[in-house]
Amino acid sequence: MCHVIVTCRSMLWTLLSIVVAFAELIAFMSADWLIGKPKPSSSEDVDNRTGASQEPYHPTLGIYGRCTRISHMQLSRRDTLCGPYAENFNEIASGFWQATAIFLAVGILILCAVAFVSVFTMCVQSIMKKSIFNVCGLLQGIAGLFLILGLILYPAGWGCQKAISYCGHYASAYKLGDCSLGWAFYTAIGGTILTFICAVFSAQAEIATSSDKVQEEIEEGKNLICLL
Repeated sequence: MCHVIVTCRSMLWTLLSIVVAFAELIAFMSADWLIGKPKPSSSEDVDNRTGASQEPYHPTLGIYGRCTRISHMQLSRRDTLCGPYAENFNEIASGFWQATAIFLAVGILILCAVAFVSVFTMCVQSIMKKSIFNVCGLLQGIAGLFLILGLILYPAGWGCQKAISYCGHYASAYKLGDCSLGWAFYTAIGGTILTFICAVFSAQAEIATSSDKVQEEIEEGKNLICLL
C-alpha cells in the first residue's frame, strides 16, 4: 500500500532539487557567461526621440552560444541576435569549453533525473531496500563534482580565438581581458553550491519521513501523513 508522506524537510528538499536542476539548465543554455567589451559607438547609436547617444552595446558569449547586435542597412533600428555559434560539438570554440559542456551536461542530466524522482518520494521512500533520499543525495553529490570540474575548466578556455575576439588581446587562460563575467556563470556557481546543500539535506528528508511519529501514523492505518 502506498503511504503519502509529506514533511517540511522532505518538501523543502524536493523543491530545492527542482530549483537547482532548472537553474543549472538555464545557465548552461544561456549565452551570458562572458560580457564582451563594448562595441565602438557610431552615428547610428543615437536615440531618435531625444537625440542623445545610446549606451554602447556589450555582446555576450556562452559556452556554445552568443548574443550580438546587428544593424539594418536601410533602417535605423538595431536587433539583438542570439543563437548558437557552433553548429556541432566540434565547433565549440575551445577544447576546454568542450570538456566543460560535457561535465556540465552530465551533471545537469543527473540533477534533472533526481528532480524528477524527488516528486515521487511522497509515495515511494525506498527502492531495492535502499532509502531513495540517500540514493538521490549520493547522485546529487556526484552531479556536484561534475559541475565543479566543468566550472574549473571553463576559464582555461578564455584564451581561445573566439574569446579573444570578444575580450581583446589581453584575454588568456584564467584572464578575462576586457570582458566581465555574466549572470549565467554566477548562476552555475550558485547552483553548484546548492547542489551540495541538497545532497546533505537529503539525509534530513530521510530522517523526517522515517521518524517514529510517521511510523505510528502508518500503524494507525493512515494513508496520508502530513507532519511539520
